Amino acid sequence: MTEAQGPAPEGRRVVVEEARRVTPELVEALIRLVPQLSRSSPPPAEHEMAEMLAAGGTRLLVARLGLSEPIVGSLTLVLFRIPTGLRAWIEDVVVDESARGRGVGEALSRHALRLAREEGARTVDLTSRPSREAANRLYKRLGFELRDTNVYRYTQAQRLEQES
Repeated sequence: MTEAQGPAPEGRRVVVEEARRVTPELVEALIRLVPQLSRSSPPPAEHEMAEMLAAGGTRLLVARLGLSEPIVGSLTLVLFRIPTGLRAWIEDVVVDESARGRGVGEALSRHALRLAREEGARTVDLTSRPSREAANRLYKRLGFELRDTNVYRYTQAQRLEQES
């Protein structure tokens, strides 16, 4: 487990750790956090969490408002090599409603950026819905720049239905 600490209001420290194994606490945290991120995706099952943590390029970061406090946020950093270099993506950033505005998202993001830099990624990409105003302000404050690009999505289930 790696740790990074950052300032948080109310005199507490945000502690960021890299999840290395599935624990009951991690299962409970993702059951609580994932629905706050997406209404259409269920939380991962334990075997899916284990598969994710075992994947070489996937880093699941979790945050707490103090060393012995419960998990209040998570972020997934994905590193992968392609012909043009090492790429890094930040995905599924979520902070519990009860902990928003306390520096958790910033601490998670800064930790992920440091890990990506240490691994040799020159850039880190992410997407964020425009409706997530606080998150978008944070990403801009951290130095992320809006890219002029199109994001496309191919949904397997829809295509299978159309082809039937």
